[in-house]
Amino acid sequence: MPKKEYVNIRIPKSIYEKIEEEVRASQGEFKSVEDYVEFVLNEILKEEPEETVYTPEEEEEIKRRLRSLGYL
Repeated sequence: MPKKEYVNIRIPKSIYEKIEEEVRASQGEFKSVEDYVEFVLNEILKEEPEETVYTPEEEEEIKRRLRSLGYL
């Protein structure tokens, strides 16, 4: 596995202190503020699944099913 490269970022001390509290409360899940921040950023940046694109035929079938269920 290739070694990760890192850069420094600046955050307000008040936020850093809140994250320190979260790290302590995590009961070992996070080893450091850096681990916590990396985890949170990865969660935020995960790619959203692409929206499903239906063919006109599929759309009609969906509408038919919704009508039969009383939704349309």
